[in-house]
Amino acid sequence: MKSTYASTILLSAAVALLSGCRTPPPSEDALEGEDGLNAGGWIDGDGAGAFGADALPGGNFQDLPRIETPAGVEPVYFAYNDSSVPASESGKIAVVANFLRDHPGVVLVVEGNCDERGTNEYNMSLGEYRANAVRDAVTGAGVSGQRIQTVSYGEERPAVIGSDESAWAQNRRADFAFYKAD
Repeated sequence: MKSTYASTILLSAAVALLSGCRTPPPSEDALEGEDGLNAGGWIDGDGAGAFGADALPGGNFQDLPRIETPAGVEPVYFAYNDSSVPASESGKIAVVANFLRDHPGVVLVVEGNCDERGTNEYNMSLGEYRANAVRDAVTGAGVSGQRIQTVSYGEERPAVIGSDESAWAQNRRADFAFYKAD
């Protein structure tokens, strides 16, 4: 019975992915389980980004020259166990969107990050959802999605080392990396 349930969940997830639907991030209860997975068998993203290398003008972002982060661009911060972009962060999205509109030869990689709580698999998934939420906000501000790629680093790249709320709050973020595409 359990394997039939798991097969049904995996099939449903595959259909959702192929149809473009996104599953909401795992519940807070997922952090409490021994393996960090919720009862629905949360499926980890591959962390490779929302688009293939050919979606970016100029190819894979790793092959492009990185440019200095523009003045005024700051990370977008998230609430605990949340992947929705807070309204208070919308000004940061506008700065990024304006820069990209003014510089058509630049592409963006949104890097999703998490604090240290939860399993690595959980944090990679949550980081991916955060990066995708920021990508959606930037495209909603008028930038073509073809110029934006996402990647999740989970808990692997903390901005601040520490195991308290002050550090965790700074590690729940999406960073912006800009690359010259032409």
